[in-house]
Amino acid sequence: MRKIPSVEATPSATATTTATTATTATTATKAVIFDAYGTLFDVYSVGLLADQLFPGFGERLSLLWRDKQIDYTRITSMSGQYKPFWELTRAGLRFAALKLGLSLTEQAEEQLMNQYRHLSAFPENREVLVALQQRGVPCGILSNGDPDMLGVAVRSAGFSGLLKPVISVHPIRKYKTDPAAYALGTQAFGLPAKEILFVSSNCWDAVGATWFGYTTLWVNRAGAPLEQLACAPARTGSSLRDVLEFFPASPTASSSASFPS
Repeated sequence: MRKIPSVEATPSATATTTATTATTATTATKAVIFDAYGTLFDVYSVGLLADQLFPGFGERLSLLWRDKQIDYTRITSMSGQYKPFWELTRAGLRFAALKLGLSLTEQAEEQLMNQYRHLSAFPENREVLVALQQRGVPCGILSNGDPDMLGVAVRSAGFSGLLKPVISVHPIRKYKTDPAAYALGTQAFGLPAKEILFVSSNCWDAVGATWFGYTTLWVNRAGAPLEQLACAPARTGSSLRDVLEFFPASPTASSSASFPS
């Protein structure tokens, strides 16, 4: 059972889930960078275990946990007090449990943290990654996650060999949406930002990447409203399959970019 935060349906919110074009990309994209958590890996899949441990609280715990995790990345980045993503994930869990009045034992905490290491992937993701590989499109990850976290998540989902490079912000000690974090992607691929498709299910992330200069796709699975910051992703879709619209299948199609060594 997968839990995704519900959003009250409105005509404008619903319309964003149909791969609509917000702006027209003028430069052909040559590679793809995926956000990891929420985009490739379902951060709310921990809700099932959470509900077993705390009946009736699984969905609320998973939602609050995720919100606080992201909140902590912003607080630590803005304050120059970087802490690894794994530590912030644990801190977010502890806060969420306290907020909901739950008695989080050491055993329950470790069970939930271990589950976070092995998050479920969204069902369409593997077929999309395979299709991109067959079309010669280099694909990688740029994530707030620690290198060890990302390594386990990629292997657990069966994505090994489909994503290279897997980039963590950990070496620069700055989280997205800091421009230095987004610069890691252009450095890794050796391409201008506009020639890389940046894909995220987190609108704030898609907006940050758009400001940096990437061609962006917001995968709006929840039908959420657009961030009101006078900035829209190049396109908005409802699943990872919308990535394939940027790279039509062709018998002779090949990307001019190569996989980074």
